Amino acid sequence: QVQLVESGGGLVQAGGSLRLSCTASGRTSRTYGMGWFRQVSGKEREFVATISRSGLDTYYADSVKGRFTISRDNAKNTVYLQMNSLKSEDTAGYYCAADTTPYTVSSSKSEYDYWGQGTQVTVSS
Repeated sequence: QVQLVESGGGLVQAGGSLRLSCTASGRTSRTYGMGWFRQVSGKEREFVATISRSGLDTYYADSVKGRFTISRDNAKNTVYLQMNSLKSEDTAGYYCAADTTPYTVSSSKSEYDYWGQGTQVTVSS
């Protein structure tokens, strides 16, 4: 089993920045691709960004490309999401996810095996 705990959410003004963290515990050797997704109440959870285990491959949703950066520190079992130039439409619950399939990165939420409880990001305009 793998447990994921997100932190770093909060209230920020439009144009501001936040950095989210997701720390994994348990059988972390099984975590390969790590992703961030977000969800607004009443809507489907949507892909934000993903990163390979090596950190060499990253992919972003078009809506956040150029503003968000995903990174990871495997020694700390932590993945980060640096969010800059935040907009009101970025307001959502942000969820970290772990994929236990080796050598893959995916934007599909169905590919991920473990999920955190989420952290709320609210951007005021």
